[in-house]
Amino acid sequence: MESSFRFVWVSGEISNCKQASSGHVYFTLKDEDAQLAAIVWRGTAQKLRFQLKDGLKVLAAGPIQLYETRGQYQLIAEQLEPQGIGALELAFRQLQRKLEAEGLFDPDRKRSWPVFPKRIALVTSPTGAAVRDMLQVISRRWPRANVIIVPVPVQGAEAAPQIASALRTVHLIPDVDVVICGRGGGSLEDLWAFNEELVARAIFDCQVPVISAVGHEIDVTIADLVADKRALTPSEAAELVVPLESDVRLLLERVRQRLTTALQYQAQRARFQVERLAEHPRLARPLDRIHELQSEVDDLDERMRRAMQRRVESSRQQLGTISASLNALSPLAVLDRGYSLTKRLSDGNLIRDVNDLKIGDRISTLVASGSLISEVIAVDADD
Repeated sequence: MESSFRFVWVSGEISNCKQASSGHVYFTLKDEDAQLAAIVWRGTAQKLRFQLKDGLKVLAAGPIQLYETRGQYQLIAEQLEPQGIGALELAFRQLQRKLEAEGLFDPDRKRSWPVFPKRIALVTSPTGAAVRDMLQVISRRWPRANVIIVPVPVQGAEAAPQIASALRTVHLIPDVDVVICGRGGGSLEDLWAFNEELVARAIFDCQVPVISAVGHEIDVTIADLVADKRALTPSEAAELVVPLESDVRLLLERVRQRLTTALQYQAQRARFQVERLAEHPRLARPLDRIHELQSEVDDLDERMRRAMQRRVESSRQQLGTISASLNALSPLAVLDRGYSLTKRLSDGNLIRDVNDLKIGDRISTLVASGSLISEVIAVDADD
């Protein structure tokens, strides 16, 4: 068998697919009538563009080998092509589904860049037609633009790692506000570096907004889906990244006209208000108001004086009435009518009853004109 079938092509559906820790991939190729064990050595598996999985129909090629331990023949698959779809197209679809499920295409994470970027980085081949087109468009639209070229290969085995490295470090260039990453048109194989997972994740992790400009309008890559903005061509990317100078000048001229009109209107309105104020009597004769206020102050002063005088007279009358009432109630007023008050000198008590005295007590008698001191020699009490 080994000598007779040194290289065969086998068509079938993959089942029982598993990858060992060694990197080798083991699976079974089957159809409606038979099945054949197959193995892909690690070196071959690492070169595959697409992922092997159960249910995938493939065309496998390689030698037939006898696995003596199990006593079965197996196919050493050195070449694999998916049936019904190309290997690159299948790899594209598989990676697209994987990254979309992880959220790398989420529109909500798309970033914008300044209208007037300080510096634009072009991650592309320095010798390709795409970089010349972008430089021409940028210099024509915005001559004062600051552009820096980050040279990388855009196809071949080394393209994807170098593109990814440039995207991960481009933020270290001072004042870079936006990155254009891309190349001109080509075949699917030529553009494949921009379909690599390594490049897609570098765009996603880039700290500067990225515009993807790969190929022509019909070319869609994984980089286009991850980037913050997809340009149909490198020239369109250059148009997106800077404004057109003539448009900016026109906009500035319109703004200048609007500001001039607004300022003229404000000046006219202010002049009208000043003229109205100047015609106001209080501004024409400012001292009139002061004189009016002085007259009001004089009038208030006179009213206050009269009110104070009336208040003093009323208070004086009230005081006389109260004084007369107090005098009428005063015990001293009784003395003026011939009465007297007697106190015992020893304790100062007022004598209201003769029985409160005894012979020998010294007493003080208060009359209207003064007081006299006497001693009790007899007490005559009424029965």
